[in-house]
Amino acid sequence: MVSGKWGLCVSFAPMFTVSLHGIQIHALIGLYPEEKIKGNDFEIDVDVFLKSGIEDLPFVDYTIIDTLVREVFNKEGDLMEPFLKEIHSGLRNKFHEADKIKVCIRKLNPPLEGKCSFAQVSYEG
Repeated sequence: MVSGKWGLCVSFAPMFTVSLHGIQIHALIGLYPEEKIKGNDFEIDVDVFLKSGIEDLPFVDYTIIDTLVREVFNKEGDLMEPFLKEIHSGLRNKFHEADKIKVCIRKLNPPLEGKCSFAQVSYEG
């Protein structure tokens, strides 16, 4: 236990993380008509956090993460946010023991006037 700046005691539990970053998908997601025709490139990051000691690390099958992300992105849509929500809730259902799950979705080179590497939405909880 550590005493913080205002005298608060904070306890740190050992945390184990399984990450799958840079899942690349081309999908027909976007607001503009041309995005529905030619599609966009997306990159997805997922982190699954579990409290665990080093002696008994849990097994998290990251192929389940990849499969779920690809299934969700098989649909068409306008916004990234519903896809983010569906991926996060789907992973919560698959990994009940997770203390926290973080999902980031990046639309690479979004159709803007100027140069922009990506637009991103993320959620962790």
